[in-house]
Amino acid sequence: MLKEPLFKILSLNNEGSAINAVLEIDEHNEIFAGHFPDHPVVPGACMLQIVKEVLASALNMPLRLVKADNIKFLSLVEPSTQTVQLSIAYQLIDSDIKIIANLMAGEVVCMKLSGTFQEYSN
Repeated sequence: MLKEPLFKILSLNNEGSAINAVLEIDEHNEIFAGHFPDHPVVPGACMLQIVKEVLASALNMPLRLVKADNIKFLSLVEPSTQTVQLSIAYQLIDSDIKIIANLMAGEVVCMKLSGTFQEYSN
């Protein structure tokens, strides 16, 4: 488990069924020592985790990804970019939260995700 968070939420707006967030990547995070030392990039699994954590924060509930219908990693997120934008459109259907998310660095779309989350309970 990381000692320091990979990102922090600078702004979060949840209106209707749309979430928009601006996030700051910690370019000094320990994860970049192994991914990759000479050219650090945010791992794809971390991009998915960012979507989950922002969605959980906006909806104020613990979540788990139960289905990823479509994931596209389109561009690398370099930690030196520092800020990224995340937009999530969501729809509540029974116990499912269907989403379409885009993670962007400036005008460049880095990742697209269509998937389903559910509330997580132990």
